Amino acid sequence: MHSVDIAMALTFLVIASTVVLYALERYPIETVALGSVSAFIVIFSIIPVTAPSGSVITTGDFLMGFANPALITVICLLIIGQGLFQTDALEGPAKAIVRLTRGRSLYAAIPVLLTVTVLSAFLNNTPVVVMFLPILTAVAATAGQSAARVLMPLSFVAILGGMTTLIGSSTNLLVANYAAQTSDLKLTFFSFTPIGLIIAGVGLLYVLFLMPRLLQERKTMAEEFQATSGKQFIAQIEITYGHPLVGVESVSGMFPKLKDMTVRLVQRGQKPILPPFENVVLTPGDTVIVAATRTALANALARRQPLMEAEAESGTSNRETQTVQDGSISLAEAVVAPASRLMGRTLPQSGFYTDTGCLVMGIQRRSRMPRMAMNDIRLEAGDVLLVAGNEDEIARLRGNRDVLLLDWSTTEVPRKRYAPRALAIFACVVALAASGLLPIVSAAVAGTFAMIASGCLNIRQAMRAIDSRIFMLVGASLAGAVALEGTGGATAIATGLADVLHGASAAVMLSALFFIVMILTNFLSNNAAAVLFTPIAINLAEQIGEKPEAFVVCLIIAANTSFATPIGYQTNLIVMGPGHYKFNDFVRAGTPLAIILWLTFSLVAPWYYGL
Repeated sequence: MHSVDIAMALTFLVIASTVVLYALERYPIETVALGSVSAFIVIFSIIPVTAPSGSVITTGDFLMGFANPALITVICLLIIGQGLFQTDALEGPAKAIVRLTRGRSLYAAIPVLLTVTVLSAFLNNTPVVVMFLPILTAVAATAGQSAARVLMPLSFVAILGGMTTLIGSSTNLLVANYAAQTSDLKLTFFSFTPIGLIIAGVGLLYVLFLMPRLLQERKTMAEEFQATSGKQFIAQIEITYGHPLVGVESVSGMFPKLKDMTVRLVQRGQKPILPPFENVVLTPGDTVIVAATRTALANALARRQPLMEAEAESGTSNRETQTVQDGSISLAEAVVAPASRLMGRTLPQSGFYTDTGCLVMGIQRRSRMPRMAMNDIRLEAGDVLLVAGNEDEIARLRGNRDVLLLDWSTTEVPRKRYAPRALAIFACVVALAASGLLPIVSAAVAGTFAMIASGCLNIRQAMRAIDSRIFMLVGASLAGAVALEGTGGATAIATGLADVLHGASAAVMLSALFFIVMILTNFLSNNAAAVLFTPIAINLAEQIGEKPEAFVVCLIIAANTSFATPIGYQTNLIVMGPGHYKFNDFVRAGTPLAIILWLTFSLVAPWYYGL
């Protein structure tokens, strides 16, 4: 056997083994991906192979994927999305969408997904997904849904919309241009829109109504902790001169600006004012005692005009206020330990802030909810303290014997005052990429720098947005593509298809062509699959005496059917990290969609083209 044939066989074996291990999920994706790259490097070092270009395939060829512009683009877009998240820039639009759906959380995402489908027919899919990913994430959070139920559908509807017009995807243009050069076929803007709409419409029904039921909720451990931590803390709001609550009057016994909190007491000097509050106007010097969830307290801190000035005992307010203004404050929960020195003391008596640098924002007591100022409560073992501080100060609580830090409870308070600049950066990136003034990779890299330089993100937050699974998946998949093309494996698959289908009817040929391209496009790039099969599709049509349009359109739609793996299309990779998806999630939810589209095309195309 020729050495190239041996290398091709080993390439197929490595790719098949890699896909099986991805699907089984017994080993981390990063480990499997690194193993596949290592296998290719070893195989091609032992068995030298010359690529069709005439050069010998080297180790550097397999590692080039890790510097691929597509990979850099995805990583930068994830960092830009983190900037929007960190500043809560899309909270307003998300709440508006939820209000429009009148609280029906199940349908809150549908108008957004339909909008994405339409836009993707006329714009590049990637910037459309980037534009709506943070919006859908915010909508899901506002509606009480998991982002995992809406982000994969976001990628899929963008792909479906892209298969309906000539400019909906770069693949469409690539195939159309090649067909125009090698045949008399000239596809216009809406040449395949009718059949594309039929295929996309069937796919939309599945994506919108059936697919969310197949997707499991994927949450980080921190999110899972927060989901179980909905109990209320006792906190206090000091009303100072210039405070946003000065002059606020009670309405029907409640304070409208504190709708997310339960006001338990207003302390005015030595006089406590108890509910129901009638004709009470808040004035400087008042202390408002509230019962509120952690989320409500975080929002009170994150507002552009914070309701809660993070003040500690006398002489420390300036430092803490500056911390909040800089946007570097984090919240965490800590439990008062048995035999702690804090027991029996109030917060001012304990010196907790002086010792730790962390400010107690609220106290949670499971046995009862005391109606007194937070600073008058004597601490007991088991009390949960909601503490605020920077990351280093909270980390030092791990070594404090008086409290037990709940590690997974640590979250950062959004930098809402940076929201306008984050939105402006995001809008510029999308506009530049969609208009074609800059390549999307250039716009994404510039946007990442702008997010960090403008203060919307710091380096640590930006690095946290980088998903190692995506990095390794892309690099390994591109290494596999190099091996397939270098050994002639991809060409062998294509020519084998032509031999097998020789003598079959046009309808069978169309269905088989769609099926083979549909499988390959989930492991190669859709552009690579399209380029490889365009001459074969035109040749098949000529062999049976049919017009090539049906076969070229079949190739366009099939090459866009990249739903079954996260490496099938760039937008799948973009949503993988934010949705906390695993490889198998795409297999489970995307494979039925691909099969549905294949069956639909196999039934509709012969009727539509009169075959």
